[in-house]
Amino acid sequence: MKSSDVIIIGAGIIGLSTAYQILKTYPALKIRILEKEPKPALHQTGHNSGVVHSGIYYKPGSLKAINCTSGYQMLLEFCSENNIVYEICGKVILATSDEQLNSLRTIYQRGVENDLKGIKIISPEEIKELEPNAHGVKGIFVPQTGIVDYEVVAGKIISHLDVNKCSIELGQEVTDIIPAASQTEVKTKKDTFISQTVVSCAGLYSDKIASMVFDKVDFRIVPFRGEYYRLKPSARSLVKNLIYPVPDPKFPFLGVHFTRRIDGDVEAGPNAVLALKREGYKKSDFNFRETIDTMGYAGFRKIARKYWQTGFDEMKRSFSKKKFTESLRQLIPSVTEDDLDKGGSGVRAQACDGDGNLIDDFLFLERENFINVCNAPSPGATSCFSIGKTIADRVFKTISDKERIFS
Repeated sequence: MKSSDVIIIGAGIIGLSTAYQILKTYPALKIRILEKEPKPALHQTGHNSGVVHSGIYYKPGSLKAINCTSGYQMLLEFCSENNIVYEICGKVILATSDEQLNSLRTIYQRGVENDLKGIKIISPEEIKELEPNAHGVKGIFVPQTGIVDYEVVAGKIISHLDVNKCSIELGQEVTDIIPAASQTEVKTKKDTFISQTVVSCAGLYSDKIASMVFDKVDFRIVPFRGEYYRLKPSARSLVKNLIYPVPDPKFPFLGVHFTRRIDGDVEAGPNAVLALKREGYKKSDFNFRETIDTMGYAGFRKIARKYWQTGFDEMKRSFSKKKFTESLRQLIPSVTEDDLDKGGSGVRAQACDGDGNLIDDFLFLERENFINVCNAPSPGATSCFSIGKTIADRVFKTISDKERIFS
């Protein structure tokens, strides 16, 4: 059996950042990252829209608010130190009707409480100055929002991981975990590993990994596919930076929006439809066992009963370019179907509980020497270094020979 001090399950940006932060603070530790894919950062990291989130949306004091605001600074420092191209371009959040003004004011107040400087309520005339083609009865300007390529960030993190201290084992899908007081055994389809501490950053399969360790896991990952269109080059001038709607407060999604990417492309979307496969990026992707697993969960059925109309509307947008365009036209009235090309997609690992609630905050579960990142959707990428630092501090508490890790 292969031995290490810490095993990290998952080589997405959070798993990689965790390894980076552990070694930065405790360089004597030896880490092994187990990744089921043939290369790191293939899923949520590789399908990320590239937004550097400011933290304006999140309830003050929540894990999202704390980790996003601290992670934001850590991410920008890492990018600056490593010559990674990024841009703090700002964004506007638009209320397109008077009925949305109360929600807009709530978002603004959260930004103030989360100590964002320079945010301001803007008039229709000020909206036009920032985004000449956008429509809104009022808006919020958020100067802190930026754009970056998270695959580039992940690659640079890997380059900082000392191969003598941290190995990344690819093609290692975890099949079982046998926890013990001193050494935990982790089995994959190929090998068996032992480690004093195990950290799971398994994203779309975080509930499956948790169920290998905990007797009862009262959450389930529900995969939501977000589908995008791209503005044709001839239409990119419609968007200067980032344009967002006021989100529906019942859902942890931000609604279809316009995002200028660091390569100059402009994405429009995403919607949020149930994926019938956890890593199903196409409408045709289907996994019978995973679909039955989702539909059979009582918490999901409660969500479906409560929000079936919203889900139905999202499905209509998925299959109708006309409906998708109508949603985009609420923000930019002049955009047309002819301005849009089919874009990419991503799958969000969204946790829900047994009572039928979509969990709106980061969620961690711990047991002795096992730490599981259960729910870390957006702004997970922006928060990756802060989450990694938090886990590094928790890992320290699990190491029995504390003198050695400082040697």
